[in-house]
Amino acid sequence: MRFLGLFLALMLSLFAEEKVLYVYNWSEYMPQSVIKQFTKETGIKVKYSTYDSNEAMYAKVKTAGGASYDIIVPSTYFVNKMAREGMLAKIDKSKLKNYTNLDPKLLGKPFDPKNEYSIPYLWGTTGMSYNAQMLKESTVTSWSDLWNPKYKNNVLLNDDMREVFGIALKVLGYSANSTNPQEIEAAYNKLLTLMPNVKMFYSESQKQVYLNEEVSLGMNFNGEGFMANEENPDIKYIYPKEGALVWVDSLVIPKGAKNSNNAHLFIDFLLRPEVAKVISQEIGYASPNQATMALLDQKTKENRIVYPTEEDLQKSEFQTDVGTSLPIYEKYWEMLKATNK
Repeated sequence: MRFLGLFLALMLSLFAEEKVLYVYNWSEYMPQSVIKQFTKETGIKVKYSTYDSNEAMYAKVKTAGGASYDIIVPSTYFVNKMAREGMLAKIDKSKLKNYTNLDPKLLGKPFDPKNEYSIPYLWGTTGMSYNAQMLKESTVTSWSDLWNPKYKNNVLLNDDMREVFGIALKVLGYSANSTNPQEIEAAYNKLLTLMPNVKMFYSESQKQVYLNEEVSLGMNFNGEGFMANEENPDIKYIYPKEGALVWVDSLVIPKGAKNSNNAHLFIDFLLRPEVAKVISQEIGYASPNQATMALLDQKTKENRIVYPTEEDLQKSEFQTDVGTSLPIYEKYWEMLKATNK
């Protein structure tokens, strides 16, 4: 009887583990209603935690190990980096009946050519926001405007190495994906001249920084620009004339994840057109779900902050892996952040 009791206790423990899902995602990146609906339908409790940069996510997963999470949401080149380092499990697409809803244009990207490790969650842009009440609209059209001395201690930058270097590279006329050491150094020197204007590096809740009028302009993710504009129409989001930065954030399963089946269930749930619709409309990022487009309300579909036009994306660049040049970026990033303390 004693052994039977231990066996039953073990089975109950395993069953309990099967009813949980550990999700590690960007801040303000999934509506609570979506999580609640998933739990209601499946009985799986979602343990949800957040990060504010790819670098922070990577360091945490590297340190804690893949078994600590079941779903994480890295951007573009971090999928490639983590897969290359053996940190990701392969996706079993046979468990994703809604996979065919995805737009083929957002599949097969260089960071995961066969989508073996990643499923697109949302895509978007990094551009600029400004408060029209604090600034004249005509004064802000490009990344180079951030360097204007009149904006001293009044600029927000993403807490994201590649994106911050990306804007300097584009201002200098280089690719945001440069692997040239001289160009990366030139971008660092250009950014040094921007530091007097920078009030903060921040990615967690950028909308609040603009709404609180802590800064009058800066760079930010388009969804944060969307949410800020919804609350205060004077906060505008623009696509800089040098070109925006374009990215895809993907759902991945860490190698060693304890609840892989639940992770696949969750991914498939997020690929439902009606669920993807709620996500896009509430948080202001573009859905990679082709079947969702017909369901979106007209306001969201026609909002250029969420769904930019081809004209908006002129000169824009999709982030790619910079391979062996990454340590060069990291060296200069550490030096740059040290000057802002």
